[in-house]
Amino acid sequence: MALRRVGGFFLAGTALSGLAATTGWGVPCPWRSLTGTLCPFCGATTLGVRLLHLDPIGAFWANPFVFVALAVLALLVIAWVVELLGGPAVRPPPRLRASNDQWCAALGVLGVTFAVLRNLS
Repeated sequence: MALRRVGGFFLAGTALSGLAATTGWGVPCPWRSLTGTLCPFCGATTLGVRLLHLDPIGAFWANPFVFVALAVLALLVIAWVVELLGGPAVRPPPRLRASNDQWCAALGVLGVTFAVLRNLS
């Protein structure tokens, strides 16, 4: 089930990035439209376009927060697929095991911190 969700997320992101790459039309950020400041996800469409053009450096600089999050997600997907194919189960060390709520809270704090820091510069 989790892999299906990740697959849908990947397909939606690829479709939106492909649309932006071919037509120049991207999804406007409602937060930026209302406040004039950058949210943690501003630049994600540009990141996707850069990845479609095989420019990982440009993708990173479009939005480092989302780039790192996607890299971690890609590693998790690889670990899940290896496990599904009968390979070893890769688990984090006990000190890094946390509930989904704790991981979501940590990701939220990181995202807000990133947004505040990028708007200060």
